[in-house]
Amino acid sequence: MATERALRKQRKREERARRRASRRPSILVQEFWNLPNMLTLGRILIIPLFVWLTYDADPLHSLLAGLVFAVAAITDVVDGYLARRWNLITVVGKFMDPLADKLIAMAALVMMVRLGRIAAWVVIVLLAREFIVSGLRTIAASEGMVIAAGQEGKWKTSLQLVGIISLCVHYVHPLDLGFRTVTVDYNQVGKVLVYLSGAFSVWSAVVYFRAFLGMLARRGGADPDAKSV
Repeated sequence: MATERALRKQRKREERARRRASRRPSILVQEFWNLPNMLTLGRILIIPLFVWLTYDADPLHSLLAGLVFAVAAITDVVDGYLARRWNLITVVGKFMDPLADKLIAMAALVMMVRLGRIAAWVVIVLLAREFIVSGLRTIAASEGMVIAAGQEGKWKTSLQLVGIISLCVHYVHPLDLGFRTVTVDYNQVGKVLVYLSGAFSVWSAVVYFRAFLGMLARRGGADPDAKSV
């Protein structure tokens, strides 16, 4: 009797194992496991390391923090290129890629304010722009509209990334240009670049808002360029 119960349990375990083996993974799981998404996930996972490095504001840790952020910025370009090249653009990737970008940029800007390397109001402007544009995109997408990114937004991103890297490095270091060596105050360079990115952020937010209003006007049958009298 005991042997029969043991056999029945064994058969049930084997049956459950067969069902699990034959069960196909969900679409989200299938989309998640590819190289571009793994690179995107890696950008999220290195955020704690970056934050830890920026707690110690000595030259070595500052240089390492700048290096980590630079690696994150490079992987952002690489995973997008690979996703397009290998036709691996997925729903998971569309969600994770902008999320990873915003998380590490927000972490870096907040830490720079904590260290006194950038004014808080600049960070508030940059973060406010991200929330506004993300909100407009969400509303537009829910209405079946797509707001394309403009050139000013790309300039904003480029200036902001290089500016944050410079702020992370912070200290004065010699820079070998090949024909001569110059000393660079990376904190001042980073401030200028981040201030410029703030100007482009405001500009791009205005462009997004005007494009959104134009789409709404066209959907309503009105002329977006018509002037009221």
